[in-house]
Amino acid sequence: MRFKHVTALGVGIAAASLAVAGCSSSSTSGGGSSAAPSASAYAGPVGEGEGELNVLAWPGYAEDGSTDPKVDWVTPFEKETGCQVNVKSFATSNEAYDLMRKGGYDVVSASGDASLRLVYGGYVQPVNTSLVPNYADIFSGLKDKQWNTVDGVNYGIPHGRGANLLLFNKGENKTEPTSWKDMWESNSPAKGKVSPYDDAIYIADAAVYLMATQPDLGITNPYSLDQTQFDAAIKLLDQQKPLVAEYWADYAKQANGLASGSISQGQGWQLTANVANADGDKVGATKPSEGATGWSDTWMVAKDTKNINCAYKWLDYIVSPKVNAEIAEYFGEAPANEKSCDLTSNEDHCAQFHAKEEDYWTNVYYWTTPTEQCLDGRTDVTCVPYKDWVSAWTTLRSA
Repeated sequence: MRFKHVTALGVGIAAASLAVAGCSSSSTSGGGSSAAPSASAYAGPVGEGEGELNVLAWPGYAEDGSTDPKVDWVTPFEKETGCQVNVKSFATSNEAYDLMRKGGYDVVSASGDASLRLVYGGYVQPVNTSLVPNYADIFSGLKDKQWNTVDGVNYGIPHGRGANLLLFNKGENKTEPTSWKDMWESNSPAKGKVSPYDDAIYIADAAVYLMATQPDLGITNPYSLDQTQFDAAIKLLDQQKPLVAEYWADYAKQANGLASGSISQGQGWQLTANVANADGDKVGATKPSEGATGWSDTWMVAKDTKNINCAYKWLDYIVSPKVNAEIAEYFGEAPANEKSCDLTSNEDHCAQFHAKEEDYWTNVYYWTTPTEQCLDGRTDVTCVPYKDWVSAWTTLRSA
């Protein structure tokens, strides 16, 4: 999640209207269904395009030159396929969900806190990965995951990934932190100077910390919490409140706070640290020993699209090595296509974002929509669905 900035390393801050909430959801919908609707993937073969494609995307994922004339992935696709692309950007996962629910879009770049809602709502169709040749080169760590696959059926093509890191002001923290403890414990030396993410999905960050510090709770998946586990996470979030300087939604504002020292520690992205360090090495970023939440986006196809051939052409194009490399570098994330790492203009890009280090991601828990059917496989309890996460977060933030 998660506001997606449209410029490499955050140079040139996007309009304030987009600098909110991120790839998150702040209200409503989903998370209560127990099974995906019965549907079939397009059998193919992919033929001539229908001449049009309506794309719903995070800013920076389907650039057409209007933001920066030098950044344009849409025009080459149009020339190559004859599919004229209409791009609509969205600022939050909830906005994307609502727009897909209303219809009129053929493909969407959905984050994990929206993808299952789209699947269970019946708004997207399974994807035939054999019709997407570049799928073969997608990192295995992004395939067949709970946020893009249901009951063994693929519902999209992975786009990229990132971890929600512990960011810290180096002046305030003389040694690099190795734990999230100062973000959570009541005796924290960073009291009054921590910066958590302002969204219901942040409850999962509390669950990640509890996995390590209260193993008796039995949490194995931070998005799969029964009522007892969920209550423990909310209790920890209540404990955190006196430590908080500000809950962040605008990463550029968080970057300024980290650089100035008004924020000692915060949960955020590598991109935020890069922005904070634009004029000096002031802010560090690390994945603590307890692990971290993270995000991975998926290109999904609308259930009732009339432009199925253009849609499949887009899925293959947007994760092709060169295009995926350019998007990953422009936005600031690890690409999904393994071959992209040889094509970034910054030869260290994939190393910086740990694209090839599968071990790095073993304790990164990608955003996934919580559902009543426990995602960790338990069947003897009911887990707390996403709508109740939103309700609890709203109560927590208003208290």
